Order: sequence, then C-alpha cells, then structure tokens
Amino acid sequence: MEVVPYRAEHMDRLDVQEAQQYLSVYLGPVLRKALEGAFSYTVLDGDEVLCCAGLVKQWTNRGLVWAYISNNIGPKRFSVLDRHVRRFLDVAPFDRIEATVDVRFEQGHRWVKSLGFTLEAPMMHRYRPDGGDSSLYARVR
Repeated sequence: MEVVPYRAEHMDRLDVQEAQQYLSVYLGPVLRKALEGAFSYTVLDGDEVLCCAGLVKQWTNRGLVWAYISNNIGPKRFSVLDRHVRRFLDVAPFDRIEATVDVRFEQGHRWVKSLGFTLEAPMMHRYRPDGGDSSLYARVR
C-alpha cells in the first residue's frame, strides 16, 4: 500500500462504502477540490483507491477529520489503513481533532473510539446534509 497526497480525481476511483454512499450527491467537483491540501491523503493498493482522508483546519489547534473508505477494503487491508490513520493523527498539528459518525453506523463508532476519540455529543439531530443524525467525537491532546 502507498500513501499519496489526495487529489480530487481520486474520489472518482473510490467505490465508497455503503454507509457513506448518501454523501456522494454532496461531493461535487468544488468540494472534492476544496479537500485537497496539506493534511489530505489517499491510500492506494496498486491502482485501487482504498481511502481518501484528511483534516480540515477549523482554526488554530482545531481540525475536523474526514474519511471516505472503499466498499472493497476488507479486514486485512483495513488493518493497514488503520495503522496509517493512527500515524497521521499522532503527528497532526492540532490539539483538538473532531470526527462525526452517523448514529446508526456501529463500525464507524468502534473505529473512531479505537483511534482515541471520545464521544462528546451522542446525538446531533439533523446534523448531516441529508438531515440524518450524527454523533460528535473528539481527540484532544
């Protein structure tokens, strides 16, 4: 596996996992391009895009993590991705990193907790762009 700087065209090659497919309607070319930056990466396995992820700076010392993961990642490749994400979070230049997870996406909740995030808001009603509910997690140094 290889980690490369994220580029908007990587999203075109990503078969997004089912739990995140509702977001595809909101991920137009302008937003995909806006996610490019110093804190955004793509994880590749050969030519296959496994994950596009990064941090968006909210202000000094606060970042918001984002990640779109392949439907085809599987447990073995996910464990490698997990190691990359842990390293990335450990060196990120933010004292507070926030993540949101769909309230019904149990795998997402387990993953962010395993990455050291703490649940701060279990139910943010109508938080998502489609009106769905999310939970807020934070990882604070």
